[in-house]
Amino acid sequence: MKPEFLQWIGYIASSIILLSMTMNSIVKFRWINLVGASSFCTYGFLIHAIPVCVLNGMIVMIDIYYLFTIYTKKETFETLEIKPGSEYLLRFIEFHNAEIQKICPGFIYNPNMNTVSFYILRNMAVAGIFLAHRESNNILVVGLDYVIPEYRDFKNGRYVYYSLRKNFIDAGFTMIKADKNYLRNDDYFKKFGFKKDRNGEYIMDLTKIKTG
Repeated sequence: MKPEFLQWIGYIASSIILLSMTMNSIVKFRWINLVGASSFCTYGFLIHAIPVCVLNGMIVMIDIYYLFTIYTKKETFETLEIKPGSEYLLRFIEFHNAEIQKICPGFIYNPNMNTVSFYILRNMAVAGIFLAHRESNNILVVGLDYVIPEYRDFKNGRYVYYSLRKNFIDAGFTMIKADKNYLRNDDYFKKFGFKKDRNGEYIMDLTKIKTG
């Protein structure tokens, strides 16, 4: 194999590992780091650098171990109702506002708009917030569904849209709609089964959504 090609494998592997270091989400970090370490292990093997191969092989095993732990760990999810004008909520939104604006551009907190509002607790730690309001009689409009970077592995979303589905239905909601500000970042809602309607808005029919 040509030396120039081998060098490019090393450069690419280094770039992938560098990219992993920029991830806020521990899940994304582990996956990208796993790819980078695997590439470096291959690079070490091809250039007969056994220490490089062994070291990165060990990193691969560590990443696999932690990813297995993340995906199989049983966690406790709960909701905690947010009182209108909550001081903690105001500070939470202020602290995370830059990230919130990236996910939901133009979001402004209005206490009077929230029919349903709660903190998402994950093993008793605040992992995110869910703010929504009633539109018509049976439609719940999501004004903000924000998860802090450390918990962005879709478990929070599965809890809200699948595990709490019956709670929403019991409260009289049969449809959930994403606020129009989310249209720039729609992959999240697609992940949980939201469909675009004729107006280009994302809608979930709670009576039909599959939870398996």
